Amino acid sequence: MLRASLRQVSAALKEGQVTPTELCQRCLARIKSTKFLNAYITVAEETALKQAEESEERYKRGQPLGILDGIPIAVKDNFNTAGIETTCASNMLKGYISPYNATVVQKLLDQGAVLLGKTNLDEFAMGSGSTDGVFGPVRNPWSYSKQYKEKSVPKSHSEDEESSWVITGGSSGGSAAAVSSFTCFAALGSDTGGSTRNPAAHCGVVGLKPTYGLISRHGLIPLVNSMDVPGILTRCVDDAAVLLGSLAGHDPKDSTTIQDDFRPFELPNLTDVSKLSIGIPKEYHAPGLSSEILGLWSKAADLFKNAGAKVVEVSLPHTRYSIVCYHVLCTAEVASNMARFDGLEYGHRSDKKDSTESMYAATRREGFNDVVRGRILSGNYFLLKQNYEKYFVKAQKVRRLIANDFAKVFRSGVDILLTPTTLSDAAPYTEFIQEDNRTRSAQDDVLTQAANMAGLPAINVPTALSERGLPLGLQFIGRSFQEKQLLTVAKWFEKQVQFPMIQLEEVKRHDNGVFQHQKSASFS
Repeated sequence: MLRASLRQVSAALKEGQVTPTELCQRCLARIKSTKFLNAYITVAEETALKQAEESEERYKRGQPLGILDGIPIAVKDNFNTAGIETTCASNMLKGYISPYNATVVQKLLDQGAVLLGKTNLDEFAMGSGSTDGVFGPVRNPWSYSKQYKEKSVPKSHSEDEESSWVITGGSSGGSAAAVSSFTCFAALGSDTGGSTRNPAAHCGVVGLKPTYGLISRHGLIPLVNSMDVPGILTRCVDDAAVLLGSLAGHDPKDSTTIQDDFRPFELPNLTDVSKLSIGIPKEYHAPGLSSEILGLWSKAADLFKNAGAKVVEVSLPHTRYSIVCYHVLCTAEVASNMARFDGLEYGHRSDKKDSTESMYAATRREGFNDVVRGRILSGNYFLLKQNYEKYFVKAQKVRRLIANDFAKVFRSGVDILLTPTTLSDAAPYTEFIQEDNRTRSAQDDVLTQAANMAGLPAINVPTALSERGLPLGLQFIGRSFQEKQLLTVAKWFEKQVQFPMIQLEEVKRHDNGVFQHQKSASFS
């Protein structure tokens, strides 16, 4: 049952094959047996069981609230949840309990979804590995899969085996791992420069970044206001469409959301792709792109071509500047957003009380890790009076050129762009941490952040396994607010490639108690 799709388990609930309480208990048991993955920061067991009981009563009355009623979900720990701690995986917010729910969380609860807990991430979502949070790194479930174990070199010592696990990608690694390891049926992530699609690619799940403004950001603790989008992680494209239908639409609490009502849609089964034009952006043949990904990208293009679609090479000339432009704008907005964490109103406050200024400084030194402090310093440098025009304004102009490149390609008749999501499969943790966060982010965001700069919808579809037995994904980028077309094409592609399901080994033996921080919580 835990391996079923969201639609399948919803049907099983309606038919009485399983009750919401039984389903919730199975997921909670699964969370405990996969605790070593460190996917969750907080498990809201008591609350989840109470929500499941309420759902069960609705089913008994024959009045379920919809397709999500009784479905266990998880939420990245940078979305506010009333009564449940929201930490952003940072010392700065340890112990912080929001008085309200993020709009997306409230919408899920209003439709009867069961919130299992809050998932792990890079501190304040700054990173591409889910390795830099204060609760420790997230482990990729595929590290413990039969597919990976069969391909990896046998280790003679248990400690060697212990260090051979691979990263999830980031920053929504906890949510991706939670979905991949069958602890929940869907999870919310956030996507500022690829933070949903990157871990989705490494964990073999679907990761959707909707058009900017389609889903409310209210209650998502901001990183980069002009690029942040709540992301959706599921095990198939159809399930992503279900979540999107539940979450999208105008929110009076977020002025950047669309004004029009959003109508949920069911994805058609596309049989004829002959009217489609698929663009292959040549600039996405980026330095460091592995031969495996390149070969997969080429095969995918041929798949569309052989099915009758028009496949054309296109150019997005300003893509080469996008990663530099992204980091200037990103750090500038980070510097602005992080200013609110001063120890006065909420979050951590230092005991140093020599003066207000010394308390500020000590609070931020103790509360933020090196990555966050580094981005704050960079952003403030770009925003200095003497640098503002040279860096920030120039980056804004380049961002407009990047967005115009996409608009021009779509005006030329191209429907969907097909690109890689990541440069390679997931790196071993010991290898990943050899490079600093900034270097890693610059490499790992290179194929994803341009869609955020242009505000376009994009989705990762798991496509094949690498020679090491790890997931590889490809990215589809669509026109603004054309999610239905994007998801329809992604669903067709998903059906063609038939990505294999993860075969997890017996997991309990791996639970060595390394991560003991996981907390229980409940709504107040």
